[in-house]
Amino acid sequence: MNHHHKKIFFLLLFFIPVYIFSLDFSDSGDPETLAQNIVNAMSDEQALAQTFMLGWVGAAPSPLIMDWIKDRNIGGIKIFGWNTGDTLRLAETVGTLQTAALEGPFNIPLLVATDQEGGWIRHVKGSTSETPGNMAIGASGFPLDAYRAGFYIGRELALLGINMNFAPTVDLYTNRDSTLIGPRAFGSDPVQAGILGAAFVKGQKESGIIATAKHYPGHGDTDLDSHGVLPEINAGFEQLWNRELVPYRLLAREGVPAVMSGHLAFPNTPAGSTPASLSSWFLKNILRDKMEFKGLVITDDLMMNGATTFAGSVSLAAKQALLAGNDIIMFSKTPNLFDPVWTSLVLAMKQEDVFRNRVRDAARRIVLIKLEYLRGERSVPYIPDLKKAAAGLPDPEGQNFFMDLAARSITIVSGGEGFPLRPEKAGKVVLAGQYTEFFNAGKKAYPEAVSCRIGTPGLNADFLRNARNADTVIFCLAEEADLRILQNIKTLGKRTIIFSILSPVYLDGITWADGALAVYSYAAESFIAGFSAMLGRITPQGKIPFPLNEPRWVPSGS
Repeated sequence: MNHHHKKIFFLLLFFIPVYIFSLDFSDSGDPETLAQNIVNAMSDEQALAQTFMLGWVGAAPSPLIMDWIKDRNIGGIKIFGWNTGDTLRLAETVGTLQTAALEGPFNIPLLVATDQEGGWIRHVKGSTSETPGNMAIGASGFPLDAYRAGFYIGRELALLGINMNFAPTVDLYTNRDSTLIGPRAFGSDPVQAGILGAAFVKGQKESGIIATAKHYPGHGDTDLDSHGVLPEINAGFEQLWNRELVPYRLLAREGVPAVMSGHLAFPNTPAGSTPASLSSWFLKNILRDKMEFKGLVITDDLMMNGATTFAGSVSLAAKQALLAGNDIIMFSKTPNLFDPVWTSLVLAMKQEDVFRNRVRDAARRIVLIKLEYLRGERSVPYIPDLKKAAAGLPDPEGQNFFMDLAARSITIVSGGEGFPLRPEKAGKVVLAGQYTEFFNAGKKAYPEAVSCRIGTPGLNADFLRNARNADTVIFCLAEEADLRILQNIKTLGKRTIIFSILSPVYLDGITWADGALAVYSYAAESFIAGFSAMLGRITPQGKIPFPLNEPRWVPSGS
């Protein structure tokens, strides 16, 4: 090499790193090429950090979560219910966290995620809409309802700077003893769950939100909760393929941007006792290869016992999760900066080519989804506008829609001939239940009614005394404990109307009641709609989206 060539060579060595590190998230060009170039320019630690999504405790950002963002440049944060007491303060917090992230290398924003499924699961409370939920959508049966629910929920999240939602839940309500899923499911039919889930995803996308289908491959056929244990589901692959996996097969074709893997074991599949969240067979062979899913795979909280008990520790679970095919590892709490969950993975990046390549591929997918969703006119703002958030929450159009949805989902389960039940026909009415909104709506419908709370021995005894003197008892049934109290008035011979909320599964076998009506949430709109139907002001059209008298959905021909 002559002197002239050496001079050019050293000049190139000097300028190439400058060029690489001048790459910026806002650069134009093909997103796939830009994502790959950005990740190529990252150090091992920077690529690994993109796979971390962390929660923190408290309303304000903790010093530790700020350290993870500033010093580690992590890829995402997860907002839980304990962060959301003050909605506008949450928006301010999101702005603070994003500002810190955007000061890092490549100016890559955070994925800001939460669980805002609608209905029962609503981590961001405060001034956001309380909605009828998935089972109400299943009872109405209209994909447009799923689309609009996703859209309005997403529009509220966007005002707060939240750009990713761990919804829709497409678990099937196949085990009626499941208290974890219940009204979070669209129902028991896999095709309907897939169609409604896809519509919800499209609504989320329209509002700028990255939707995440969960809990892959399906949490509906167990009465156990993976927060505390590792549930085992005895379905074989053929049954899963034709039932639980149907929604995911449909959603993969429709381009769902993300899927959450569940801490669930399926011993009658090749995965054996390994949780699906840590199983390459479930995540690579089935989800990636067989279903051709192209988006992100995100673990459920790795601090849940369903994952850590199997793996032996959080750090071992994290490594196994990434190797199995997850792109994002999610933690509900913030580890210390030098916790083994970080240091052991950094060491593996330096020593193991397979692990390093897997993490870099995950980082590429993460940066790509950010490029596709977090830029452009429809994207969620990095720094929320507090005035817009205050004025737009709850969403005025959304409020009207959720009222309509609640009305469309109302279901007369039995005793239809007894409706409408107007005050003059009802006589002396006793309202019994646990929810203030039930009493508020009930007193408007039956102004002279006596309200009786239930739940303690003293309250239950008071309810029985009032029931003996009533002509009509309208009983709010939400859970198994309520059912035991309800059974105490069976022999009183009073007109008994059951107002079922959440899952109507407890109505199964109650043949002695004079009538039963089902709504699917404890949102104020659901109570108002239910009593309006009871009075004959609206005509109930909903259908329970699972068979009451059959504990499990059975595929045709099996």
